Amino acid sequence: MPSPAQSSPVARFDAEADLALALRLADAADAQTLGRFDAADLDVRRKADRTHVTEADLAAERAVRDLLAVERPADGIFGEEFGASAQADRRWIIDPIDGTANYLRGVPAWGTMIGLEVDGAVRLGVVSMPAMGRRWWAAEGAGAWTNAADGERGIRVSRVDALEDASISFQSIAQWRQAGHLDALLALQERVWRDRAYGDVWSYMLLAEGRIEFVGEFDVKEYDVAAAVAIVREAGGRFTSFEGEDSIATGSAVATNGLLHDEILRVLHGTGS
Repeated sequence: MPSPAQSSPVARFDAEADLALALRLADAADAQTLGRFDAADLDVRRKADRTHVTEADLAAERAVRDLLAVERPADGIFGEEFGASAQADRRWIIDPIDGTANYLRGVPAWGTMIGLEVDGAVRLGVVSMPAMGRRWWAAEGAGAWTNAADGERGIRVSRVDALEDASISFQSIAQWRQAGHLDALLALQERVWRDRAYGDVWSYMLLAEGRIEFVGEFDVKEYDVAAAVAIVREAGGRFTSFEGEDSIATGSAVATNGLLHDEILRVLHGTGS
């Protein structure tokens, strides 16, 4: 599936037109983030929650909002740095730099996440990781796609169906401890083949490509996962909360290749064999 060409504005949801715009939004964000990556004079501040925000975070979200103001002025926007606009049936959900800590340290595993929610359901997502030269995208009913050295290709989750063959990723041990679920993670680790903390959005893209079978994290905001939800689901995976709810607003995330989802939830809740 080629990258969609630019289309005229739509009233509800048009996979081709909205995805074309989302890819343009990612281009606009990349133009702001990549040039300041690993810059010695990068302006960095701490927010009230003690997390970092950089001039690049702010510039990228502004660029996305400015383009949406022209192309979809009636749509709502919810971004990490500038909050939510007026309520609307169509809402763009933006994380200008997911993985800001990596961005600050010169680690290329960071990216812009752009999702579109229509009538309360995430319908498309784009993840752009320009420092790695990678991008992923999906729209409801159109599959999940990525760029590659030989062109664009569709992606699917793995067909691993046994925990002992599964590879898992999580945000951090500290995060699971603070959420009160470290024992659950350790129980899962004992059952699987391999565990790593790839962290941030890259973990979800590895899942969508079939490289790993589980991603779990807490302290999750909607902008942290909206784009990933669309891509993982269109790649054939499942995405729920820790409690198994199909919502991106619960504060937790469990994503799998689908085949292992129910078993992993049972292990995490201490009800698995």
